[in-house]
Amino acid sequence: MTDLNALEAELTQAIAAANDVAALEAVRVAALGKQGSISGLLKSMGAMSPDERREKGPLINGLRDRISAALNAKKAGLEAVELEARLLAGRVDLSLPAPPRRKGAVHPTMQVMDELIAVFAEMGFAVAEGPDIEDDWHNFTALNFPPKHPAREMHDTFFFKPGADGERRLLRTHTSPVQVRTMQSQEPPIRIVAPGRVFRCDSDQTHTPMFHQIEGLVIDKGIHMGHLKWTLETFVARFFETDAVTTRFRPHHFPFTEPSAEMDVRCDRSGGEVKIGQGDDWLEILGCGMVHPNVLRQCGIDPDVWQGFAFGLGVDRMGMLKYGMPDLRDMFASDVRWLEHYGFSATQAPNPASGLS
Repeated sequence: MTDLNALEAELTQAIAAANDVAALEAVRVAALGKQGSISGLLKSMGAMSPDERREKGPLINGLRDRISAALNAKKAGLEAVELEARLLAGRVDLSLPAPPRRKGAVHPTMQVMDELIAVFAEMGFAVAEGPDIEDDWHNFTALNFPPKHPAREMHDTFFFKPGADGERRLLRTHTSPVQVRTMQSQEPPIRIVAPGRVFRCDSDQTHTPMFHQIEGLVIDKGIHMGHLKWTLETFVARFFETDAVTTRFRPHHFPFTEPSAEMDVRCDRSGGEVKIGQGDDWLEILGCGMVHPNVLRQCGIDPDVWQGFAFGLGVDRMGMLKYGMPDLRDMFASDVRWLEHYGFSATQAPNPASGLS
C-alpha cells in the first residue's frame, strides 16, 4: 500500500512548484487523471476486503479531496496572476498623444458638385434629379436625335438587352433627360440645374465610363443668347473665384440646341498648371445653346411663347481644372492616399458667403 502521507506531501510540493496553468494541469493529470496516482488508489479499493475498505477508503477519499481543493486554489491564483499580466500589457497611457489615424474626407467630385450647386443656387436655380436608367425617348428622341442619327453613336451608349416590348433601355449618356422630365412636369418659367452620374463606353486620361455632369436649363419669355452669356460668365467667375475671366463662344452643333456653342475660357498653361484669368491660351469647358424649338414641342411647350437656353459641363473635369488633378481615372481608383491629398473637410460646406473651396 502506498504511503498516503508521502504521496500527499509529494503532490502538495508539485502543486506549489507549478508556475503556470499548464504546469498545474500536468500535476492534476498525474494525480487525478485516469492513470493518476490517486485514481490508482481509488481503483485498488475494489480488491480490498470490507474491513480494509472501511479503514483505507476514508483516507484515500480525504487525500483526493484535499489535493483537488489545493489544485483549484492554485489554479485560481495562477489565473488571477495571468489576467493581471494581460491587463498590464494592454494598459493605455491616456496622457500620451493619440497615434495618427486616417481621417475621412469629402471626395473632390462631391466637393465640386456642391460648389457648382451653391453657385447656381445663388443665381436662382433649383436642383432637379432623374433616374440613371433611361429609355430611348427621354435620352435621345425628345432631345431631337432622330432614329439612326450619327450623334447617337457619338455617345458610346451602354444599352441593355431588349425588353418584352422590344425596347432597349440604357444608362443615360447625359443629364439632359432630367430637363425633358422637368419640362413635362412643370409649367414655365423654369430655372433648374441637373447634377448626376452619366455613363459612356469610353476610358482614357480624360474620360471614364462613369462620370458626373451638371446641366442647366432656363425657360421663360424673351430669353436670348445674352442671358446665356451673362449666366455662364458669372458662373465661371464665381466658381474659379476670380474676376479676371475672359470667355469666348465658338459655333458648334448639338441636336437639342440651336444656335449652339462651346465656351472657352482664357488661361495660362505654362509651368504644368492651368491658371484661369491670365495668359493667352484658351480652354474649352462647356457646351451650351438656345433650346431647340423641336425639344420644346416634344415637351408640350409652345416655342412661339417660351424660349430658353441650356448648358452642360463635366463636374470631374472642372475639379481637375480647378484643383490641379492630372488624371481623371484617379478620381475613381479608391486610393486612400489620393483622397487624403485631394479630399476636403466634411465640416466646411461650400457656400458663397464663406467661400467655395
